[in-house]
Amino acid sequence: MFVHVVNFWLKPGLSEEDIKKFEEGVQSLKAIESLVMFNVGKPAATDRPVIDKSYSYCELTVFNDEAGHDIYQQHPVHLAFVENCKHLWEKVLIYDSETI
Repeated sequence: MFVHVVNFWLKPGLSEEDIKKFEEGVQSLKAIESLVMFNVGKPAATDRPVIDKSYSYCELTVFNDEAGHDIYQQHPVHLAFVENCKHLWEKVLIYDSETI
């Protein structure tokens, strides 16, 4: 399995309309056929010293392999999301991992 985790830090002061645009855009990614699993969420209420809750949204995607991830990266839905929403975030941090 290939896991692709994307944490987004949205720009402060966004309007409700801008936040909705981001949420709809990121949710559109679940239509990409190479996905095995897809989830988007906000930081949970858990509170321990090792938990980073500084991000706005976390996207979790799982693929059968890196080739599925590569299809996702070049998919028109993914490219449209980035193009239409990149102005809404100030930071993105990605963690990719493969099953051992």
